[in-house]
Amino acid sequence: MRELFKKLRKYEIKIRKAVNNQMQGDFHSVFKGSGLEFDDVRPYQYGDDVRTIDWNVSAKGHGTFVKTFKEDKEQNVYFLIDVSASQEIGLEGKQKSDIAKEIAGILCISALKEGSQVGMVGYSDQRELYVKPGKGQKHGYYAITRLFDLTPKSLKTSLDKALSYLLGLVKRRSVIFLISDFVDEGYEHHLKALARKHDLIVIHIKDKLETDLPMLGIVPIKDKETGKTRWVNTSSATFKKHFQQKNKDHSAELKDICKRNQADYLLIDTQEDYTSKLIKLFKIRNLSKKKA
Repeated sequence: MRELFKKLRKYEIKIRKAVNNQMQGDFHSVFKGSGLEFDDVRPYQYGDDVRTIDWNVSAKGHGTFVKTFKEDKEQNVYFLIDVSASQEIGLEGKQKSDIAKEIAGILCISALKEGSQVGMVGYSDQRELYVKPGKGQKHGYYAITRLFDLTPKSLKTSLDKALSYLLGLVKRRSVIFLISDFVDEGYEHHLKALARKHDLIVIHIKDKLETDLPMLGIVPIKDKETGKTRWVNTSSATFKKHFQQKNKDHSAELKDICKRNQADYLLIDTQEDYTSKLIKLFKIRNLSKKKA
């Protein structure tokens, strides 16, 4: 674990330096939501934004009142990590599960350094891990150790259950990192609901084996979640084209859902340098917050 934390720390420093150098120190805004929370009401004054009028209070007949807000300096950040068996694809040490955990670890350390409270959930088709929100380096090491030491009880996936669980768990608007390979169906409704309620960042992990199968002839392919095996002809041009198109369409559809629901989307391949992708994501988030 000591070597792991050294590795995560090295990546976190690399990301922080790059973002700070290019974004004039706005790294902290990556982990900030609206920055405001409801405080009180006061009588309406000329020039007030009509969108801040509290119609429920005003309807009582004692005049028109507007909502006032105060800066929310303590942001909650949650990580929802897919820990199902479909994540165990890729080269040794570079499986989707490895990359997902590393990214969660780096962002966890970064969020805690910015004073955020960090919570963590690992999910298959049931809750496998829950670390309640906390602050400080000790809490971060505890959460990351729990994640890397986790041996899931179930091999299956249910993103719909995972998203529903988080929607019920997190009441206050938070920054949420959803890290998964999204090898599942029927989760779109709860994904949209999560994006509407929270500041959602979707990190889609893929491996080249899922999009570029080697030509090995007729081979058995085992579904790690169900244990079932089927034989496919990997040398068939028709099968290869269909296989690649299906994966391409899946990524495009997920990206489109995120865009339409104002969630950030990032696609990461297990064989690429994900630090540069994270840096690019942070730049986009910082620029969008400046324009807002």
